Amino acid sequence: MPAYAERGVSAPPEVAYGTATDPDRRTAWLPELLKQASAQPAGDGRLQARWTAPDAPWSAVLRVYPVRAGGAMLRLELDAELPHEDLIRIADETLTGLARAVTDNLNAG
Repeated sequence: MPAYAERGVSAPPEVAYGTATDPDRRTAWLPELLKQASAQPAGDGRLQARWTAPDAPWSAVLRVYPVRAGGAMLRLELDAELPHEDLIRIADETLTGLARAVTDNLNAG
C-alpha cells in the first residue's frame, strides 16, 4: 500500500516542479533507490512526474498544485515493499528534502 505525504512551499508551482524534475537536484531529495531514476513527466500539461527504480520495487509520483494564496502544494505518493510505517516516514522525509531543495533553488535564483 502506498504512503502519501503533502507539504506546502512558498514557491510558484512551476519552480517546485522544475526543482523536483531537475536531474542535477534529484540526489538532494529522492530516496536512495530512486536517485538514479529519471523523472517521467505526465505529458498532459499537469505538473506531475513519476520515478521508478530500475532494479527495485520502488516508485514515486509527485503532483504539484497551485495554492490560491500563492505558492504550491506538493503531494507525494511513495510505493515500495516496506512496512507501511517505514514508508510513511520515508515519504515525509522525502518531501521535507524536496521542500528544502525548492527553497534553495528559489533563493539561488
